[in-house]
Amino acid sequence: MTLQPLVVALDGPASSGKSSVGAAAAREIGYRFCDTGLLYRAITWLVLQRGIDSADPAALVGLVGEVELVADDQGRLARVLVDSIDVTDRVHAPDVDRRVSEVSRVAQLRAALLERQRAIATGGRIVVAGRDIGTVVLPRAGLKIFLEASAEERARRRAEERGIDPAGPEGRAVLAELRRRDDLDRNRPVAPLRPALDAVHIVTDGNTFEQTVAEVVAAIRQMADAGSRVTDPIRTGSGGVG
Repeated sequence: MTLQPLVVALDGPASSGKSSVGAAAAREIGYRFCDTGLLYRAITWLVLQRGIDSADPAALVGLVGEVELVADDQGRLARVLVDSIDVTDRVHAPDVDRRVSEVSRVAQLRAALLERQRAIATGGRIVVAGRDIGTVVLPRAGLKIFLEASAEERARRRAEERGIDPAGPEGRAVLAELRRRDDLDRNRPVAPLRPALDAVHIVTDGNTFEQTVAEVVAAIRQMADAGSRVTDPIRTGSGGVG
């Protein structure tokens, strides 16, 4: 079965599984995949490495040209290079987790990265993951999906990934940090985290990873099978950052 060349916008809060679920779903249906959060993580990592003031918009924008997303061995845009050095593992460090919401809320930085993200989606047949993909970056995407999970569920998953007890002091700290990031992301003045009005909501509490992937794949197949085709998924007259 040949799917229509959809652009799929996959949004959701921190640790909702956007990257892992989106990559797995894209692989199953033969789509490309892009985790746009890596761009913001790379900028945040550079801020920390160089001691840059995260409240200095010009300094943040000046870092954009140093960051590049590249395909991994499965064709997913899930690796990040800084000055041609692969720093993918480094941008997932806990100190980046703590600061990325602070950096990514800067309007000038989001504007500087907007066209790059839209260009990635050109041609369709791609799942693009992030936190404002369906509302700002690709408001005309053929399918918008919003992954939802409680803060407690997301904290449990992250704690288990790190090999710590979700109920212990470190696990409680993970939960507190996720709640803090949720508050920052949902209340930032530019491109706040929220589902698009026409998004398909997938609640993942209690799901296995495989179940969530299956739900995302089913949503994509349903839209594609209906013959939905995006005529202009990239450009929009009113979806930019302001």
